[in-house]
Amino acid sequence: MEPLILGLGWLGLYAPLGLAAIGSSIGCMRAGSAACGALLEVESGYGRFIGVAALPSSITIYGIVVTMSLRRELTLENSPGIFGLGVLTGLALLYCAIAQGDACTASINASKSKQEVFGISIAPAALIEGFAVFAFVFALVLAADIPK
Repeated sequence: MEPLILGLGWLGLYAPLGLAAIGSSIGCMRAGSAACGALLEVESGYGRFIGVAALPSSITIYGIVVTMSLRRELTLENSPGIFGLGVLTGLALLYCAIAQGDACTASINASKSKQEVFGISIAPAALIEGFAVFAFVFALVLAADIPK
C-alpha cells in the first residue's frame, strides 16, 4: 500500500505542470488554426492574431509554479494532500487553457471581419485567465499547509 500512496504523491506533484501544458497546447492549437485561417482573409494586422493565439500558453506557467510549490520529500503523511491538490489544480488549469483557446478562436474569427471589435473580443479570454489565476493562487495557499 505504501508504494501506491507514494506513487499517487508523485503523480500529484507533476500533475499541475503536465495537465496545464497539455491544455495550453490544445488551446494554442485551436486558436493558432483560427489565426492561420484569418491570415488569408485580412490585409494587415497579422501580429495580433498570432499574439491572441499564444494566450493559452500562459497557463503552463501557473502549472510550473504550482509544481514547484508542491516540491518536498514525499511521505505517507503528505502524499494524499499533494495528490489531491496537484491533480485538481492540474485539471482546473487544463480546462481553463482549452476554454481560453476556444475564446481566443472566437475573438480571432470575430475580429477578422470587423477589426474594431478586436479589443473587446479578447475580454472572454481574459475572464477565463482569471479563473486560472484563482486556481493558481488557491493552490499556492493550500500547498503551504501540506506537511513538509
